[in-house]
Amino acid sequence: MTGYIAEMRKLVGHRTLMQCAASVACIDEQGRILLGKRADNHLWGYSGGAAEIDERAEDCAKRELLEEMGLLADELTFFCVNSGPEAHYVYPNGDEVSNFEIVYLCRKWHGEPKACDGEMEDLRFFSRDEIDLETIMPPTRRVMSALIERILE
Repeated sequence: MTGYIAEMRKLVGHRTLMQCAASVACIDEQGRILLGKRADNHLWGYSGGAAEIDERAEDCAKRELLEEMGLLADELTFFCVNSGPEAHYVYPNGDEVSNFEIVYLCRKWHGEPKACDGEMEDLRFFSRDEIDLETIMPPTRRVMSALIERILE
């Protein structure tokens, strides 16, 4: 962990932080979503993370996609905002966050998906029928349900 959240953790320890984040759900030409299996809890999720001070949401989303999955987003489309009690999460290390997450869709990118920063231990594309919500990061399950209903084939 680096940047703003790391600095805040030095001050508040594991107490709940409001985490402003941006995320990207990459959808391929077959209508499948790219998910990464997190190294810390072994659950699947799309790319995303906390914004830095004065960072634009779109830039945060693009940065996180590159850092976590090795892809450069060519085009982002707003999908939804994920917030509220369902977006609250306690990480395995005890850090607690109340997420306010802006989620984008990306259908045009370049590069080959690869786990880059150690945060993800595996990457793969999933069709809607292959997704088990119990294996998805809890704070993003509501978003994943919406993606399954409205976007994925």
